[in-house]
Amino acid sequence: MEIANKEKEYHREDHTVYSCQYHVIFCPKYRRRVLIPPIDERLKQLILEKQSDYGYKVLEMEVMPDHVHLLIDVNPKRGVYYVVNRIKGYTSHVLREEFPELKRKLPTLWTHSKFISSVGAVTLDVVKKYIEEQKGV
Repeated sequence: MEIANKEKEYHREDHTVYSCQYHVIFCPKYRRRVLIPPIDERLKQLILEKQSDYGYKVLEMEVMPDHVHLLIDVNPKRGVYYVVNRIKGYTSHVLREEFPELKRKLPTLWTHSKFISSVGAVTLDVVKKYIEEQKGV
């Protein structure tokens, strides 16, 4: 079998070969601008530390004061919806414990909403560049 897009990383597991990348965006409740230093850096650490536990790999990440951009490669056995909910749940729990001011400012850290788009119509480089340039906006 010939792999058409050699830029993408393909994973082999059991009887499956996969390459599933998603652009994910989620926001704090009321789109409050609470993801500022040092909270933003701690959020990045938390997202990176759960990669193997939750079955994803971060390809690109940017934390803005009022939203988070992720480009993640997800194991299809887990499902992107499941993975994003686990990321949001874990990070909310830890950040609210470590930064009590978040509890005073917000009833919950994250909104229920999320944006999830599969990366297929554009190249990974285009999405990576978009995420990297978010800080300059």
